[in-house]
Amino acid sequence: MKEIVVSGIRPTGNLHLGNYFGALRNFVKMQEDYDCRFFVADLHALTTQPDPKTLHINAKNILAEYIAAGLDPEKATIFVQSDVPEISEMYLLLNMHVGIGELMRTTAFKDKARKALGIKTDSVSESDDEAIEHQIIGTESNKRVNAGLLTYPTLMAVDILIQKASKVPVGKDQEQHLELTRRFARRFNSFYNTDLLVEPQNFNFGAAAVKVPGLDGSGKMGKSEGNCIYLIDDEKVMRKKVMRAVTDEGPKVPDSPMSEPIANLFTLLELTSAPDVVEHFRRAYADCSIRYGDLKKQLADDIAAVTAPIRQRIMDIQANDEFLSRTVSRGAERARAAAADTLAQVKQVMGIKKF
Repeated sequence: MKEIVVSGIRPTGNLHLGNYFGALRNFVKMQEDYDCRFFVADLHALTTQPDPKTLHINAKNILAEYIAAGLDPEKATIFVQSDVPEISEMYLLLNMHVGIGELMRTTAFKDKARKALGIKTDSVSESDDEAIEHQIIGTESNKRVNAGLLTYPTLMAVDILIQKASKVPVGKDQEQHLELTRRFARRFNSFYNTDLLVEPQNFNFGAAAVKVPGLDGSGKMGKSEGNCIYLIDDEKVMRKKVMRAVTDEGPKVPDSPMSEPIANLFTLLELTSAPDVVEHFRRAYADCSIRYGDLKKQLADDIAAVTAPIRQRIMDIQANDEFLSRTVSRGAERARAAAADTLAQVKQVMGIKKF
């Protein structure tokens, strides 16, 4: 019996190169040997109160991009989170075993709450949880932090636990949430003297996590940073982004260390280009003969070779509503079968039974 792998992505915008090299390529490999269940996390997206029309369009786009990048509905279960109502019901039940304090102390919640309330990060001590919680609760403002943001880790835990997944591929920023999932599972199992809920482990498919840098000279590629190359970008837009990428004045002394912006460009080159191309530009950098314009042009050519066929598949899939509807309906059916079984067992051990 194959081990179960679960992963989801919020439909808050299009997928980019960071998503592709950091996750999707591994997902495509995983579906060959594991029981993979990949979903569009539209319920999680509600924490930011998106426009309803935009939410639906984004969910459709993510589905098309998932499949265009190589996920196969015949090999993996692909579904939309809200199509599995058992998730919402178990979310309520599991919340009865989760403490407000432990949720408020999560790094992601504090960061997002400060952002929502306009509280500057440097206005409080990172280690002073009481001060942070006081500001979040006590701030008098029309701005507010919704309860869904606070209980985000519970919903994420249910996404995993309800499918009885043993492996979950998550990035460093989600490791705390995965540890909470294990904690919630242990607590539930201990309280009800059962082994019903499986404690999942992080899954990187035997390789170090790939950090795909953005084009702004620092940090990783991300939607909120505005430094992305999206899989749906047409070639003209993509090339313009690459040619505008941050650089420096160039090396003045042979074998100089690379600045972060240049190291980032070489990381992208290593992900998309042939080894001999990478070596050519490394030698040019080392002997100070490198021309950043040539480097960027080569990088744009090689990114195009990766994204152009994916973009065409995305456009074809987006235009095929019947295929998308059939895919998510079948995926929801599979996901619901497993979720309903877990939910029934959870309700049974909690004493929620029919008279």
